[in-house]
Amino acid sequence: MTTSTPRLTPAPTSALSLSRTTATAARVLRQLRHDPRTIAMMILIPCLMLLLLRYVFDGSPRTFDSIGASLLGIFPLITMFLVTSIATLRERTSGTLERLLAMPLGKGDLIAGYALAFGTLAIIQSALATGLAVWFLGLDVTGSPWLLLLVALLDALLGTALGLFVSAFAASEFQAVQFMPAVIFPQLLLCGLFTPRDNMHPVLETISDVLPMSYAVDGMNEVLRHTDMTATFVRDALIVAGCALLVLGLGAATLRRRTA
Repeated sequence: MTTSTPRLTPAPTSALSLSRTTATAARVLRQLRHDPRTIAMMILIPCLMLLLLRYVFDGSPRTFDSIGASLLGIFPLITMFLVTSIATLRERTSGTLERLLAMPLGKGDLIAGYALAFGTLAIIQSALATGLAVWFLGLDVTGSPWLLLLVALLDALLGTALGLFVSAFAASEFQAVQFMPAVIFPQLLLCGLFTPRDNMHPVLETISDVLPMSYAVDGMNEVLRHTDMTATFVRDALIVAGCALLVLGLGAATLRRRTA
């Protein structure tokens, strides 16, 4: 008589559970607590880049004012993208993800838990970078610094969402890093940082209109130029937030248990 080893199958779970999501976020934060280099990269690198940029344009402070606000949103997006994509990939390649999903833990719980954990760090990162730029480096903004902080936070959350999404398609940490030129660099070139988007070739301008980083830069520029919250700023912030939620949903849908 032969016996077969039963296969591990995940227990049925609801679409999303607050308790499972917060438990996942707490586990991720405990792991990050033992990885000071990753924490330093997420929190300090944007501040160091802004500090470096300020003194690169030491003889031309107006140049720093014109691009500093935009980069205040771009730097957190890039760092959160890199760290999140690699951290999620490690969960899969180490087998941790497969063991977690064999428990009463849905893909939505896992993605939401990661977003909550990295979002907590994104708040700290964005607050430090915004405070440094405005109050220590003299970034001259017409609007409220709190609106700058809001857009910086939304950008960091968007970077987290993009990192979670692309990690499903990478087989190694090296491949995860390789997604950066494909996902981040085109947005960086077309977002309006180097030249106004309406000065681009019409085809490139059309492409830039569907890229979320374009609206992040537009939102920062609205704070730079206007004293009050404008309708354009609200539109830009809602688009960035909506893109982050959409990409998180796609990340949950495409999440795989193990690397192929």
